[in-house]
Amino acid sequence: MSKVRDEYHFFCEQPRQMRVLLLTNLVYALVIPVIELFLGAYIIRKSNDISLVMVYQLAQGTGIPVTFIMNGYLLKRFHITTLYALGMIISGLDMGVMMLLPQLHFGGIALIGFIMGLSYGFFWANRVFLALTSTNDKNRNYYYGLETFFFTIASIIMPLLAGYFIAATQKLGWLGGHVRYAYHVLTGLVILLTVVASVIVHRGGFKNPVNARFIYFKFHRLWNKMLGLAALKGVAQGFIIAAPVMLIMRLVGEEGSIGSIQSSGALLSAVMLYFLGRKSAPEHRVKIFAAGLVLFLIGSIVNMTLYSALGAIIFVGCLVFARPLLDLAYFPIQLGVIECVATKEKRNQFAYIFNHEVGIYIGRLIGCLLFIIVSRKVSEQAALRYALFGVAAVQCLSIWVARSIMSDQEWCEASPRQPLDPQALKEPAEL
Repeated sequence: MSKVRDEYHFFCEQPRQMRVLLLTNLVYALVIPVIELFLGAYIIRKSNDISLVMVYQLAQGTGIPVTFIMNGYLLKRFHITTLYALGMIISGLDMGVMMLLPQLHFGGIALIGFIMGLSYGFFWANRVFLALTSTNDKNRNYYYGLETFFFTIASIIMPLLAGYFIAATQKLGWLGGHVRYAYHVLTGLVILLTVVASVIVHRGGFKNPVNARFIYFKFHRLWNKMLGLAALKGVAQGFIIAAPVMLIMRLVGEEGSIGSIQSSGALLSAVMLYFLGRKSAPEHRVKIFAAGLVLFLIGSIVNMTLYSALGAIIFVGCLVFARPLLDLAYFPIQLGVIECVATKEKRNQFAYIFNHEVGIYIGRLIGCLLFIIVSRKVSEQAALRYALFGVAAVQCLSIWVARSIMSDQEWCEASPRQPLDPQALKEPAEL
């Protein structure tokens, strides 16, 4: 208990804005696992067409960069916390709209996915900027370690509770035995949590970014490397978000299994990641990043070799550790590069946040289209078995790119830099 108190006091010593942002993300962390896991399961259950999940993911990925552009202009008129809260609330409402659709077809799934992408766009565009301005390079490992701890704990609690609630509704006759009513209850909980998170973030006293141009086409070579890393990450995202649900539903069984498998091992992962964020330094980020990619590759090899319930369980178990490790290393690298290049090129930091999302989207588009083409032209098994391994193998290139970025970033930080002059950035927001 004394160590717990020490960690609590260390948290209280952090800047207030950083603490408010962490508490906001703690509440919203309870929402994301429900949306990511059970919307995919709901689509498969109601349509029995696994490719519609990728249509949903592709539409969602398209909505995100569209919102980044909208967000850049809306920041001139609205406060950043208002747009951040809007993104969280839309995600809950969009889930509710899907539950009310009498039938799931291509057009409806694409529209719902696009709207969910809009919500994620508002959330991520403003979240990255708030994290950038609320932290510095020294405390970012701790920030993302603690945030990842929150999200990992949520990935234990929410899938377990929600999965068993859905399964028990059917088996024990709760809510008349209608599974759709269980989804309606979960949707109500999601909306409530998004409202609570929105209230918290308004207490942070955050400031809007400088009103300046944010769309550019030419960048420093260091940022071009960061875009390459973003594109590689996007390709994996196209598979990682949907693949666990597809494998579990096809090879293991039901939504209750999703909750159980996703939760197993996640507690150990959460504790490990918290202490990694607490104790690790910036020079450890590439090693942490490489560890996450190796775990992803191992899980995909086992899944490809066995392609069974056991293989799916091992793959999801590897993913439980791999995703947080990748996030813990990736986001501090991204923010450090943004600070460095924005100072060198004397541009608005939001310009790089927007451009980074374009790189992510290109990769995500490639990943989703690859899955849809393989599943439709070859077979669903080929997509979940062999294409998934191919994506994991290609991801290993990210280790070399990340090492090159860190090397260039050290050079960038060692060279003289002048602080940004906000007045110099105030120019018309033109293309």
